Amino acid sequence: MDTLVSMKVFRHVVEAGSFIAASERMNVSPAMASKHVMHLETHLGARLLNRTTRKISLTEAGRGYYERCAQALAELDEAEQAVGEATVVPKGTLRINSLSTFGLRYLMPAISDYTALHPHVTVEITMTDRIVDLVEEGYDLAIRASPNSRLRSSSLIARQIARAYFVICASPNYLRQHGTPQHPDDLRHHNCLRLAPAGGHSRDWPLGSTDAPISVMPTGNIIVNDIEALRVATVCGAGIGYLGTDVVRDELESGQLVPLLLDRMTARELPVYAVYPSRRHLSAKVRSFVDFIVERFSHDSFWPTWEHVCELARNAPHAAAAPKKRGAARDVA
Repeated sequence: MDTLVSMKVFRHVVEAGSFIAASERMNVSPAMASKHVMHLETHLGARLLNRTTRKISLTEAGRGYYERCAQALAELDEAEQAVGEATVVPKGTLRINSLSTFGLRYLMPAISDYTALHPHVTVEITMTDRIVDLVEEGYDLAIRASPNSRLRSSSLIARQIARAYFVICASPNYLRQHGTPQHPDDLRHHNCLRLAPAGGHSRDWPLGSTDAPISVMPTGNIIVNDIEALRVATVCGAGIGYLGTDVVRDELESGQLVPLLLDRMTARELPVYAVYPSRRHLSAKVRSFVDFIVERFSHDSFWPTWEHVCELARNAPHAAAAPKKRGAARDVA
């Protein structure tokens, strides 16, 4: 039995999730697809798949073999494609997972321009703030943000494509009605909008300096699990939000939102990365797309610097208004 064909069948079984779907892709019978996988297991001396009547799943050995098998087949496809060409032309389907708000606001326009340059690439994008398993779920790359400037898995390669900052902000209308907090303690008397995963707990807001850190736990009557929903609630004047400048850049620039307490907090970066599995050789579609968005998003002029955010706060119309006394604002603690 041809081992190379067996490798291709195995890859399709894993990616399609069943022998039947894989057999349709390979134009072979389900029984033959099963024989090809069994041939590989015998050849390797290891079980690659756990099989039940309802589904199949990778064993630990199978997961490692799949990663290398998929890469080897991808490189073989590129080698065949490159015959007679001086360079490899990006082509095929590029599967991307992206943060929701970043994807909607910034990545989609970039994808539109990229596909115009590379018409042989089909981009399939999924937007979610859930951390996905790139290999297990079949993604070529993901767009992620990490305030710790590092990612959990050492098997991933990450290239920074943008830099945002966390800001505490509110709408001018909210500040007119409830006053402007002058100290982190004042936040206890304000409606601080909370972001929490479904079934989880809201996170605290890190303030203060590196030498004297302050942590504020928000208390408010709106809890959401989506960053875009938090942005909308903040813009509408429902309360004070803790958001990244990648989410509220336009609102800060237009004055719809006013940054607060900047003199009480150290600039806290929120790097945004393009993340992809560690591979010796990237496919042309992944390499070209990552290079494209790095170039597009890496300029400081595209993102508000911390100095610019401070300038916006100084020039905000609310700055001249006298804030209400601490006890006068709505207490939702």
